[in-house]
Amino acid sequence: MAVTIAPVRRPQRTLHTQIYLIEVWKGLGVTLRHLFVNLFRHTRRALGLGGPPGAVTIQYPEDPPVLGKRARTRHRLLKRGDGTPRCTACLLCETICPAKCIRITAEDSPDVMVEKRAKTFAIDLGMCVFCGYCVEACPVDAIHMDANRVELSSYSRKDLIWNMQELLGEKTKGAC
Repeated sequence: MAVTIAPVRRPQRTLHTQIYLIEVWKGLGVTLRHLFVNLFRHTRRALGLGGPPGAVTIQYPEDPPVLGKRARTRHRLLKRGDGTPRCTACLLCETICPAKCIRITAEDSPDVMVEKRAKTFAIDLGMCVFCGYCVEACPVDAIHMDANRVELSSYSRKDLIWNMQELLGEKTKGAC
């Protein structure tokens, strides 16, 4: 059975489609509709007339955002009983990460019960999509994601790369 490939027919571009002015006006109409609906709702509630609430911008950091119970935010590395990191540098979290934001360098461990350990462990939170795959993939339960910890803002991209000391909680990152 032979497969025939038919050419794709492109629609003719008329003056109407080339100008885009109508689409710009449609987008402006949506924006203005949201503006006036929210303005009307806020005015009604300010006058004590009730009605549905209008959209509100959260005044972060004065008013912290309300997150769901299962929200995944800040990463944290766990320690063993002797204070060393639990990570055995198996590289499963680095391998499964869809954003490729985890970087681990392995070294031999001085402990004979542990084959290797992480020499460096860094997560670039500017690239992270907070999917939680790293937590699920870890066979030794070395990495966790805390809920409702959203203070991850920074003035530079370099400050969003957290190394092992920050992930263990031994050193705090300066937030905005």
